Amino acid sequence: MIVDFYEKPGCHLCEDAAPIVVAEAAAAGAELRRHNILEDARLQARYGELIPVVVIDDEQHSTWFVDQGRLRAALR
Repeated sequence: MIVDFYEKPGCHLCEDAAPIVVAEAAAAGAELRRHNILEDARLQARYGELIPVVVIDDEQHSTWFVDQGRLRAALR
């Protein structure tokens, strides 16, 4: 299972979500890939107003806020 986490520096919602995503991905044994959208113009265009965004196996799971219980269930 692959978890992609789209974020950018200075984003307070990203800072809130990151520890949840990191912990739940690790607990599930999933591969976590973190993406700074400022490093890629295509990612900025796609996710700029939606971050943080969590994508699990190429399926968008959450935007703006990450619910820990919902993420945990999705990673089972």
